[in-house]
Amino acid sequence: MAPEAQAIAIPCRDDVTLGGHLWTKAGPGGTGTVIINPATGVLARYYHSYAAFLAGHGFSVLTYDYRGIGQSRPARLRGCGYRWRDWGELDFDAALRFAKARDPDAPLFVVGHSVGGFLPGLSENAPAISRMLTVGAQYAYWRDYERSRRARLFLKWHVIMPAFTALWGYFPGKRLGWLEDLPAGVANEWSFRRARMELSHPRPGRKEVLQRFAAVSAPILAIAVSDDELGTVPAIGRTLEYYRGATRIEVLLEPADLGFDAIGHFGLFHNRHAAGFWLDTVRWLRDGMNPWPDKRVAPICSELSSRQNFLPPNLWTKENPQ
Repeated sequence: MAPEAQAIAIPCRDDVTLGGHLWTKAGPGGTGTVIINPATGVLARYYHSYAAFLAGHGFSVLTYDYRGIGQSRPARLRGCGYRWRDWGELDFDAALRFAKARDPDAPLFVVGHSVGGFLPGLSENAPAISRMLTVGAQYAYWRDYERSRRARLFLKWHVIMPAFTALWGYFPGKRLGWLEDLPAGVANEWSFRRARMELSHPRPGRKEVLQRFAAVSAPILAIAVSDDELGTVPAIGRTLEYYRGATRIEVLLEPADLGFDAIGHFGLFHNRHAAGFWLDTVRWLRDGMNPWPDKRVAPICSELSSRQNFLPPNLWTKENPQ
């Protein structure tokens, strides 16, 4: 039986406080602490069933809402100044430090959904991570969207979203039935993201951003699902390209592999996957064992480097001239 969650407050370096929950491992011993990073505009409570499941299998588990979302939403969202990259540099970093301070000797694991699988590399403390599992990890570069749905998704997220954000001063996602409300800085970083993530950072800081990602040595198991229109194989390859210092395993699953007709971008965190996918993720988090060795896909990073204007390796150690 999984324990009950405890509400927690996580302080960030800039005095913003995040709301979250902590599950303490069930039974004696324990295998470490898992931090769950949500997708953009998704409340942390969406992952609570999975968190309780992991706690029932011997992990301590931390969930939290990014600044501007859910329990971490300020009284006034308009003009708050929060940015997408703050979620990694400040929010995830705070969650990581919180978990480490609570149990300094425990290994630290990360489960990142969508942008939550990209954000860890922005934290200066990310080298403390022991292992990562990412699901549909991407940062919304529009050319990576599934080809047949690309035009519709581009219109939705890169035309309509910035227009509503400019009108309201934040993105009113709840009014539209599109995820949660988002701070303007978050929405606009999504809408105007280029092929290279670091180009949305000020020029003097781009080298440091790349070095932070490269400093992550935790093995990464990156899951793609064939009917995910956002977290496609190219999108996940683009994310993995930044984690140059890590062992990276990319797996492509078909819904039929898990006994379902459809899964999409959000489905794997539904509790109907408890006896299948969720149980398999424990094997990776606890033992470092890839449960789907026959589903590995060949890296496509070199292809992206040539076709999508990725920086050549020598520029990882020089200032980006762009």
